[in-house]
Amino acid sequence: MGGGIFRSVLPITSVIDHEQLPERIILWQNYPNPFNPSTTIRFELPTESFVTLKVYNLLGKEVATLVNEAKKMGRYEFQWDATGYPSGLYFYRLTTNNFIQTKKLLLIK
Repeated sequence: MGGGIFRSVLPITSVIDHEQLPERIILWQNYPNPFNPSTTIRFELPTESFVTLKVYNLLGKEVATLVNEAKKMGRYEFQWDATGYPSGLYFYRLTTNNFIQTKKLLLIK
């Protein structure tokens, strides 16, 4: 009975959807934007990294720190509640081991 096809059935222990894994660092635009009184800021990390996510006013003064710690690979979402802050243009900055990006957000009351 030579020449047959050998088949092996192995149990599936996990499924990794490569389309679901972050491939690069992405800082998304906050939503909603403009906002009142809170907004959501999302980012993605392809590898573990020390992360800071801070909000600054128009003069460059830091007004909030949303993240300041090591984060594993994945997708993250944080809320900034701007209750008590005046209307105006603000900036949020994501900093990792080898990445810095800043985006604008607008608080309208």
